[in-house]
Amino acid sequence: MNTPQATPSRANIKWLAPTLLSGLAFAVLFYSPATTLLRDWWVNPEAQHGLLLGPLALVLAWHRGLGKDREPQPFLGAALLVGAVLLRYASALAAELFTMRLSLVAALFALVVFVWGLKQALRWWLPFTLLILSIPLPQVVLSSLAFPLQIRASRLGAFLLEWRGVPVLLEGNIIHLPGQTLFVTEACSGLRSLTALVSLGVLLGALWLRHPVSRVLLLLLVLPIAMALNGVRVFLTGFLVFFVDPAMGEGFMHMSEGWGIFVVALLLTWVVTAGLGALERLWKPQRAES
Repeated sequence: MNTPQATPSRANIKWLAPTLLSGLAFAVLFYSPATTLLRDWWVNPEAQHGLLLGPLALVLAWHRGLGKDREPQPFLGAALLVGAVLLRYASALAAELFTMRLSLVAALFALVVFVWGLKQALRWWLPFTLLILSIPLPQVVLSSLAFPLQIRASRLGAFLLEWRGVPVLLEGNIIHLPGQTLFVTEACSGLRSLTALVSLGVLLGALWLRHPVSRVLLLLLVLPIAMALNGVRVFLTGFLVFFVDPAMGEGFMHMSEGWGIFVVALLLTWVVTAGLGALERLWKPQRAES
């Protein structure tokens, strides 16, 4: 007696076809934002923190998993997806990469809402935040932020040099030393380390702190840490150039100073996080007793 071979049901076929078509449409629509973002992560020094944040976002989403209260919300998800697609086309017409890439994250958020609901999308708030932080800011924003940071770093560096008895003449972001001139360029503004530290602050705050006030306070404290240490870097460069060797202000030594200062910034950020965590633990029992 022959047993009939199992064939896919019509219901499965009806479900599979729209899924494949939707996946193909998504790939076509967001191929350009995704590939250009990956390229910038690889070649753009201002965006290379994305090489860490992108995979880390996926790992955190997987570790967080699916909530038991998840429930598909197709109408809300579809409405959000339409908004993401419209943002994608508007940004393409304006040739604005940041908004175009932001539409990719918005579309991923909409798909999560469509399949598992808004509660699940909010459950993955940290991965989505890290993805947004991995998107390079527009050049006009970078330039407007970099120059004030250059000026602040130059002023602090010049102040510390004068404190150590080094003759200094400061003109904007140019520090004149006897026989030498230091230019605090845009690359030395500290904006790159500031972006990385803000991302680290978001990550540490989400993983180690429980209260929103503590998380916001950590981010507020990260900003002066980054700016102060960048001024210290300018001071160290000027100090070594004046007292040791003018070659210390460029090349490998200059890069090594930057990495050393960034490691110190990471350690200070960790110390601040630990301190805020300790304050949370002290405050919680007092609130429970009251």
